[in-house]
Amino acid sequence: MKRIGYGIIGVIFILMLCMAGGGSAAASSHEAADAPAKQAKPSIVLSYSIFFPPTHAQCIAGTQWAEEIEKRSNGYVKINVFPGGTLTAAPDCYDGVIQGISDIGMSCFAYTRGRFPVMEALDLPLGYPSGMVATRAANDFYDAVKPKELDDIKLLYIHAHGPGLLHTKKPVQNLEELKGMKIRSTGLSAKVVEALGGVAVAMPQPGTYEALQKGVVDGTFAPIETLKGWKQGEVIKATTECTSIGYTTAMFVVMNKGKWNQLPENIQKIFKEVSGEYIDVHGRVWDEADAEGREFTLELGNAIVPLTDEENARWKAAVAPVIGDYVKEVSEKGIDGAANVTTLRDVIGKYDQ
Repeated sequence: MKRIGYGIIGVIFILMLCMAGGGSAAASSHEAADAPAKQAKPSIVLSYSIFFPPTHAQCIAGTQWAEEIEKRSNGYVKINVFPGGTLTAAPDCYDGVIQGISDIGMSCFAYTRGRFPVMEALDLPLGYPSGMVATRAANDFYDAVKPKELDDIKLLYIHAHGPGLLHTKKPVQNLEELKGMKIRSTGLSAKVVEALGGVAVAMPQPGTYEALQKGVVDGTFAPIETLKGWKQGEVIKATTECTSIGYTTAMFVVMNKGKWNQLPENIQKIFKEVSGEYIDVHGRVWDEADAEGREFTLELGNAIVPLTDEENARWKAAVAPVIGDYVKEVSEKGIDGAANVTTLRDVIGKYDQ
């Protein structure tokens, strides 16, 4: 009889537990619709090629993006990050994603000039005031135009640095003082230098410090974060705050289209959600780096030189042909360059409040 009594008590106890846990079971069922159960081993393993070195704030942000996807998928997805161009070099990153060398890639549209004629509009000297504005504007621009030139991949999101400014070994307050100065620049910024009357000297960032130190160049066009990040504040004396013509460099985060299409719908949803959130993460990281660069150069005793309203107008007028040339060049390819520029100015204005 005791055994029967214990059995009945046990059954009642189990039933009570089930009734008490009913809400949790329902919640778990609901969560399972959005993400797989915790995995002992990941079911999807992806590679991610990033051209930034591992210590760079943007590489760290990209790595955190990958970790957040792993977390929200409960370990269903694992993303292995390869920083510093170790898997694919920066100019080869986009094609590397198409070819499946990496599943995901982060690099710059500008590293393959002419490859992305629509997206190149992002890098024009349109007066980006900050990295956050540039990053938000870049994503809005893509959403507005959806260029076919990116149809061979899945674009996850874009980010872009703060305004490219003029940093020189002696203060520059007007176009006359800039005329004839040798200024380190690359790609589109070289056209900006020439339009302003300077002499463009093509040079990557790693060689800029020594070139400034030895007098090979008189200055450099770059976001102010380089003054700390690349220690260039030690070899310049002034920054001309020409944000009215500030250009940016847009960077993509893209995924192999085949791999994207193979992802379960709930996993695609996680990728979209996290990517949407990380637009502002990257924008904020760029602005924090710019703030650190500004503080660093001021601590060294360097000057920040603002342009007068009159001089700002002169600089904007000087670079207008750079924008006009873009419109003309892409129009010959059947692209409405004027519409692209108008769209960009609208979205920059939307966020520059």
